[in-house]
Amino acid sequence: MNMKTKNKRIHIFSALEVANMCGVVNQTAINWIKNGYLKAFNTPGGQYRVYKDDLKAFILQRGMRMPDPLAELPEIDADWKTLIVIDDDVALNNAIASFVQKNIPGISVIQSFDGFDAGAKLVEVKPGFVILDLALPGVVGQEICSRIKNDPAFGKPYIMVITALDEPELENHMYELGADRFFRKPLVMQDIVSSIVKAMETV
Repeated sequence: MNMKTKNKRIHIFSALEVANMCGVVNQTAINWIKNGYLKAFNTPGGQYRVYKDDLKAFILQRGMRMPDPLAELPEIDADWKTLIVIDDDVALNNAIASFVQKNIPGISVIQSFDGFDAGAKLVEVKPGFVILDLALPGVVGQEICSRIKNDPAFGKPYIMVITALDEPELENHMYELGADRFFRKPLVMQDIVSSIVKAMETV
């Protein structure tokens, strides 16, 4: 990671968010992407994602009015050398933290074992990477994922969801809520490390 840019907030939007800002229906935004007018990339679940700078460039090229939410979007600092692991399974939480620290030099790992403690740490530290277990006691993991991704107070970090649930539609649903990666248990630790390293190369 380039040390000069490690704290720069990278804003990413879904096709629906693009549509809402531009005053069009979701399918129109998808057509812009499919026709090559608006640069985008696909999540592993097949959902479109658009970088803020690419959306701004598209709007300027088309002579469209810059949406106020986009023009006024603040650059919230996020620490892209920090990961938070949120899982009430102490043994697994420790195993993930240890493996990541051993395989990604210089990364700082903080741990949380419940959703409420995690919320405070996310706001205070603003880690760039989040590993979130969906089965946290007393909270709904899907709602936490959506809130972390959509509330500016958290800085829209890169979210990796982990779960032992085998619901067939869960993966696509989590991508729709804003998850960047989805992993089923038992985990392959190297896949998590590879995802973090690859994401670091884009910020």
